[in-house]
Parts: sequence; structure tokens; C-alpha cells
Amino acid sequence: MSEPKPPDDELAGTEQPFVQHLFELRDRLLRAVYGIAAIFAVLAFFPGPSRLYDYLAMPLVKALPEGSKMIAVGVVSPFLVPIKVTVLAAVALSLPWILYQVWAFVAPGLYKHEKKLVMPLVTASTLLFYCGAAFCYFFVFGQAFPAIQKMAPISVSVSPDIEAYLDFVITMFIAFGVAFEVPIVVVILARLGVVTLAQLRAWRSYFIVAAAAVSGLVTPPDPVSMIALLVPMCLLYELGIVAAQVFIRHTQAPEAEPRSETP
Repeated sequence: MSEPKPPDDELAGTEQPFVQHLFELRDRLLRAVYGIAAIFAVLAFFPGPSRLYDYLAMPLVKALPEGSKMIAVGVVSPFLVPIKVTVLAAVALSLPWILYQVWAFVAPGLYKHEKKLVMPLVTASTLLFYCGAAFCYFFVFGQAFPAIQKMAPISVSVSPDIEAYLDFVITMFIAFGVAFEVPIVVVILARLGVVTLAQLRAWRSYFIVAAAAVSGLVTPPDPVSMIALLVPMCLLYELGIVAAQVFIRHTQAPEAEPRSETP
């Protein structure tokens, strides 16, 4: 007697009606929104929108001349800007919950080898984005703002606008967060076969030049900030090459097994 045959498709029988997919998508979106709202409610009471903005502005305030403060040009800026910061903080803190809802929605439609690829990449990309934003706040801002203030003419009274500062910080967080996604991009390109590992190693010098150009465009006009972004990008590129080797080896689709004929 021959052994039972494995199913041709491990997803066979898991199909759902289109309307049911829409209902599940709605539920997942609502759960993500509820998560953001819950964290926003907590942050609104503790530490509060004003205190959150004070934390965000701390690197710049420390670099301002003694007695100087930030200003609010808009009439409602003192109210709206801290609220924006609270909303953005709620979205950032709930990002793992949001990504979990996305994962729970798409995971049933993925093969086992695809799950081995997607879940680690989603987790790693989230952590890398957090690391990029934290690196920008704790290191880059601490080096860049004092250097910028030293360049200001004596005749200029430095009093940055709170809304302009928020826009600058968001831009910098996104720039550093995206820059820290270099390993994820490398892994995806290598896994999809767009480039080979040998090509990635050969293009190392070109990447350094491109990373230097990006660093010069997105960072404040001081060499410390530029180097602070350039060096991690180069190191992360090397990390991406190593990670790509591991992913390619462990996320290959299983080869089709030959069918044994029943005697």
C-alpha cells in the first residue's frame, strides 16, 4: 500500500468569499484605529501633549542661547502642535499592533516559506525604523543643533517656531528611519533575484557614494550629522548582504515532490 500523497497546494481549501475578506479587512482596520485611540488617550493624560512637545523640543532648547525660547507664530499653534505630536506618538507606539493586524489579514494567504520571509522582514523593518528615529533624536540632534547655533550671527536672535520645528523633526525622523531600512531593501532585492550577492559586494563603492549624497541632502548642514548618517548606512549595507545570504538559504520554496504511482 502506498503512503498518502501530500496535498498539491497547502492553501487548498482555505479560500474565503470576497465579501468575507472585506469584513475581515474592516475589522482589522477598526482594531488598528482602536489601538491608536487607546494609546492617544493614555498619552493625552500622561504625560500630556504639552509635556510630550517639551520632550521632543529638548535637544533644540538645550542648544539655544541662555534665556531664549521657542515661539508660536500661529494663533492656535500652542494648542494644535502638541496635539499633532501626541497623535504622531500614538501612531508610532502602536505601529507593532498595526503591523500585527496587517499580518493577521495576509498570513492565511501565504505559503510556509513566504511566512518565513515576510514576518522576520516586517519585524526587522519596524525595529530598524525605531532605531533610526532614536539615533536621530539622541545623537544627531545633540550634535547638530549646537553646531547650527554657533553658526548664527551675533546680530540674530534665535527663536525657532514650534510648528516649523515639528515639521523639521518629522522630516528627520522619516529620513533616518528610512535610511536604516537599507538591510531590508538589500534582502528583498537579493531574495527576488533582482541582484546577486556578488553584485552587491561589487557595488559597495557605488553605494558609499550614493549614501554620501543622500546624507548631505537630508541632514543639517554640518559634517557631524552627515557622517552620523553615512556610517550607519554603510554598516547596514554590509549587514544586509550577510542577512540576504541567510534569507536566501532558509526561505526557498520547497521543491515539488515527485508523485508515486499507486500500484
